Amino acid sequence: MRDLRRVCVYGAGTLGWQIALQCASHGRRLSLYDISARALERASLSITTELDTWLEAGKVSDREKRSTLGLIKFESDAVEAVGGIDLVIEAVPEKLDVKRRVFEELDKVCDEETIIASNSSSIRISLIENATMRRDRVLNTHFYSFPWRSRVVELMRGTMTSDETMSSVGGFMRSIDMVPLVVRKESTGFIFNRVWRAVKRECLQLVDEGVASFEDVDRAWMCIYGMDSGPFGLMDRVGLDVVRDIENVYYGESHDLRDAPPRLLLEKIEKGELGVKSGKGFYSYPNPAYREPGWLEA
Repeated sequence: MRDLRRVCVYGAGTLGWQIALQCASHGRRLSLYDISARALERASLSITTELDTWLEAGKVSDREKRSTLGLIKFESDAVEAVGGIDLVIEAVPEKLDVKRRVFEELDKVCDEETIIASNSSSIRISLIENATMRRDRVLNTHFYSFPWRSRVVELMRGTMTSDETMSSVGGFMRSIDMVPLVVRKESTGFIFNRVWRAVKRECLQLVDEGVASFEDVDRAWMCIYGMDSGPFGLMDRVGLDVVRDIENVYYGESHDLRDAPPRLLLEKIEKGELGVKSGKGFYSYPNPAYREPGWLEA
C-alpha cells in the first residue's frame, strides 16, 4: 500500500471545494485546480466562509483556520496543479464526454505512478478508463455533499484497477476521516445513490403529477424520519443542474422514459433556479422556509 500524501482536486465546483477542505482540514497539502479563475474565487470564498462557521461554533481555532487555508493552493495551470502529485480526484461536471476528456489530459501530464480518481456520482470508471494508459491506477471515489458530515466515500474499481490502488486510496480516505465503502460490483449510482435514485425519482414524480406539493413531501420525510430537511431541500443542496445530469446518465443507460428528468426539474433549471448555489431552487436561500419555526405544522 502506497502512502498518498500529495493531492490535487481537479475541479473547484461545489463538491470540489468541499473535498479540498476535507483534505486540508486533516493536514493534507493540496492543489485545487480549475480552468476558471471565477470558479477558484468562489471556491476560496466558500472554504473561508465554511471555516468561519466552524470557528464560530468552536470547532477550530483561528490558528487552525489559517493553517487549513494555507494548505490549499488555488491553481489555474493544470501542469502546475498535478506536478508531483500522488492522487488526483476529478470533480468536473457529470458528463461522460467531459470526464473522458479530462482523464485523457490528466494521463498525459500526471506522473506515471499518479492515481486518477473520479468523484462521479453515477458514471462508472469503466466508461472512462480507456481514455488513459493507466487502467490499473484509476477508480471511482464518490464523496457526498459536506463530507465532514456525511463522511462516506464509495470506492469502485474499473476492469483493471489493482488491489494496491484500492488499498492505497482506502488508506488515504481514512487519513482524512472518511469512511471508505467498497462497491463490490460495478453499479451505476454506487450504493447509497441507488437508494436515493428511487426516492428522488418518486418525489419528483409525485409533484410533477400534481399528487402533492414539494413542501408536503419534505414535511412527510422530515416528520417520519426526524431529519432537518427533506428530499427537495437535499436536491437544492446538490444543485438541480447536477440532479438533471445524474438523471440523464440513468436515462441514457435504461432508455426508460421514467428515468428521464421530469418537466418540473427542467423548468426550474431553465429559470436559473439551481438551488443553494443560485439563491433559489425549490426553496429560497440562504434562509429556506423549512428552517423557519412552525414550518412543519403549517
